Amino acid sequence: MNQSTIVAIGVVAFVLLLVLSGSLYVVNETEQVIITQFGRPVGDPIKSAGLHFKIPFVQKVNVFERRWIEWDGYPNQIPTKDKKYIWVDTYARWRIEDPLLFFQSVRDERGAQSRLDDILDGETRNFIAAYPLIEVVRATNREMAAEEGISQIGEKRLTAEVEVGREAISAMILKSASKLTPSLGIELVDVRIKRINYIEDVRRKVYDRMISERHQIAEKSRSEGRGRSAEIIGEKEKELKKILSEAYKQAEEIKGKADAEAASIYASAYNRDPEFYSFVTTLNVYRKTLGKNSSLVTSTDGDFFRYLKKIR
Repeated sequence: MNQSTIVAIGVVAFVLLLVLSGSLYVVNETEQVIITQFGRPVGDPIKSAGLHFKIPFVQKVNVFERRWIEWDGYPNQIPTKDKKYIWVDTYARWRIEDPLLFFQSVRDERGAQSRLDDILDGETRNFIAAYPLIEVVRATNREMAAEEGISQIGEKRLTAEVEVGREAISAMILKSASKLTPSLGIELVDVRIKRINYIEDVRRKVYDRMISERHQIAEKSRSEGRGRSAEIIGEKEKELKKILSEAYKQAEEIKGKADAEAASIYASAYNRDPEFYSFVTTLNVYRKTLGKNSSLVTSTDGDFFRYLKKIR
């Protein structure tokens, strides 16, 4: 075998290998395939996993996801029925149900996401605008804990009755949008409202009102505290006066008893020896009245000078 023959065999083998590699493709369990020929789909969608064949260089393999795919919308500014302007952020889950119709209508996932943006954003806007804010925010009429002192506006907000609710509105959006997606080869399984918030101007007003309510509650608490403090101080002063009055009464009673006992002792001593008692009493008066430099002017006939007169 000469060299030219070997080269020819090598070239043929390479071409056969290239043709064989271009005619074989693998489909995973999470994928489904549409075969196109010159841009047009041919045959039925291939959903079975494994090794498959196609015409090399002529047919092209278009792979699509079989699993659930996430759709995450952009927040939209929507007015509610009661003219409250809010930002609504939604998300959904969908899958490619009919890959052939999907390919013909939107071509790929990017085109599907764009069409879902239009469908879901439009349906969300329609249903949000058809109900008041309380219906969009709350799902049930469960009792909410309201703090003491909340404003009348807050009480009205808390006591409003929910007739439809957030979950029901989400189900309505899903039901309405699901009628439009089958024409795209898409099955829509779930739509949820992820987040709701006021627009900036309204949010600032709500925060200001919340701050005002908290200030009112704080001022009420401080006022009640001052009133209770004054009440406690008044009770304390009243109790203190009562204690002092009782103590003064007891002290005066003790003094009165002591004075009575002293007077009794004095009277008893006086009755035993009146002259001696008069003498001792007079000496005590001298000691309290007369000092070293004292001068006394009295009559010699008075009782005060009687004992001095007897001293020789």
